[in-house]
Amino acid sequence: MATPCSACHKLLQMGTKIVAVGRNYAAHAKEMGAAVPTEPVLFLKPTSSYLENGGTIEVPHSLESLHPEVELAVVIGRKARDVPEAVAMDYVGGYAVALDMTAREIQASAKAAGLPWTLSKGQDTFTPISSVLPTSMVPDPDNLELWLKVDGETRQKGSTKDTIFKIPFLISHISSMMTLLEGDVILTGTPPGVGPVKVGQKITAGITGLLDVHFNVEKRRRPESC
Repeated sequence: MATPCSACHKLLQMGTKIVAVGRNYAAHAKEMGAAVPTEPVLFLKPTSSYLENGGTIEVPHSLESLHPEVELAVVIGRKARDVPEAVAMDYVGGYAVALDMTAREIQASAKAAGLPWTLSKGQDTFTPISSVLPTSMVPDPDNLELWLKVDGETRQKGSTKDTIFKIPFLISHISSMMTLLEGDVILTGTPPGVGPVKVGQKITAGITGLLDVHFNVEKRRRPESC
């Protein structure tokens, strides 16, 4: 396994936002009953949703399960605005594996009502993430195998070569609309195989040959009354 870079990991502490790309794998779009997009589907997640490796994912009080989605995370290394696609990779500071935890019931209700997805994607602990690997350890980010297991059973396994929109295009496209700052993260989409995980289960995920992460799933504790 590769050794994460401590200096790179500090980038996550500097970031201001997480820009997530929805339906960037055609097979995942189809399993969700959604059209394959002709341009990136973007949404934001707060950095307060980060959870370090080994932490506990919290299922909100009103829910019984969440859906984990394994993704390649691209960590921006310097300020990027209106970046040409041809030089976009110069703005990458590192890579990580992340989970986009999704409260599917909340998301479905929001979609049906034409409302934003924020509550289904942005709650505390909803972005578990690994340490950051330097770019030198990831020479071909378009050919990485991502995987996710629940209680040892494989749920997801896919390759970044199957993404619809590649990293240089995503950086160029996003930076044409909003400035990407040092430490910001782009979640590049999830392969097919998503499904529920319940309280008491354990999630492991990773990038084959590079790193892996593990998380417990528990019910969020109710705040003690005064």
